[in-house]
Amino acid sequence: MTGADYLLPFRTKLRSMRTESFGADPAGARMERIRRSPHFVDGVFQNPVGARTRPSGSTVEFAKIYFHKEQRARRTPTGTVPVHATTLADLAAPPATGLRLTWMGHSSVLAEIDGRRILFDPVWGERCSPFPFAGPKRLHPAPLSLAALGPVDVVVISHDHYDHLDLPTIRALAGTDTVFAVPLGVGAHLERWGVPPSRMHELDWNETATVAGISLTATPARHFCGRGLRNQQHTLWASWAVTGPEHRIYHSGDTGYFPGFRDIGAEHGPFDATMIQIGAYSEYWPDIHMTPAEGMRAHLDLQGGRPHGVLLPIHWGTFNLAPHPWAEPGEWTKDAGEEAGQAVAFPRPGEPFEPAGKLPAEPWWRAVSQPIAHPWRRPRGAESVAETSRGDMDLAGER
Repeated sequence: MTGADYLLPFRTKLRSMRTESFGADPAGARMERIRRSPHFVDGVFQNPVGARTRPSGSTVEFAKIYFHKEQRARRTPTGTVPVHATTLADLAAPPATGLRLTWMGHSSVLAEIDGRRILFDPVWGERCSPFPFAGPKRLHPAPLSLAALGPVDVVVISHDHYDHLDLPTIRALAGTDTVFAVPLGVGAHLERWGVPPSRMHELDWNETATVAGISLTATPARHFCGRGLRNQQHTLWASWAVTGPEHRIYHSGDTGYFPGFRDIGAEHGPFDATMIQIGAYSEYWPDIHMTPAEGMRAHLDLQGGRPHGVLLPIHWGTFNLAPHPWAEPGEWTKDAGEEAGQAVAFPRPGEPFEPAGKLPAEPWWRAVSQPIAHPWRRPRGAESVAETSRGDMDLAGER
């Protein structure tokens, strides 16, 4: 037996796994519809404003930062993330105000709005990866099982990256009666995984679907797509504006900051609550993910330029996807909210809250965080290390 013969079964298995997990490319009538989109130019979907979708700068320098032992330790919690213990019981009664949000971790949010249940970017898998044995692994368990979650009226997907579109989760939901609302082209993946086209609303930007009296509009975002090395940019990415009879909410998906937030707010807002991406940012990809300061600016743009509603920070705490410290998005968002005078909710994973009620405000991450630097607090101008060192480094639970 040769070495190649020995490896053949593994390679065959790997190829089979790749075929399933990587989804499917749009084809036929779906591809024809994509070609007719005003946002599909020169054979690819285009961002509303220019964006670099690949990391900039030196790959060697990035690798030094990303794999540095001390820096890697800062990117994970020091202990067990405090997942909310009574999620199932808390969801048993309907929201008193008609709107309740439950952050399940990362960008997964259950929104109960005007008697309907909407599940955004559900990821219940252990890894956001095409393979079950490699890739970023969960830093905390899902607060409850999908089966325990109960019936969902609509599952909304922002784009097809692995930390937003999860094969095992979609497979489980495909066996229910739920309807899916997805950006143009993403339906090819879902159809490959067992979701019938009759249960899908596949939308271009600024198109709206109505499900059970709730309007769901795919709105622009500044990001990119793809689940494999051969990224054809043939699936769209989107944020979502959702309108019920009494309430309005917004989910950013993944996006860099861009002026279009003001237009989305003018058309669909103001919102009772926004779910805004504030994690996995880096100077190496500044155009496609927002820092907490940019996320706060986006929220204010969506609200007509003034503090309004509640901001729920998403896309942090669950997976290690960027060089920044694990707890930094929470700390920075807390500071940004206080500076702007904007209400921000900081639930533990699985902790339901009503935006019109008492908001979870405890900085729970501090109990399981390494010491946190606060570079965004540094005053402008020259100053000595002695003057800044104390203000730039706090122990997680010190303040």
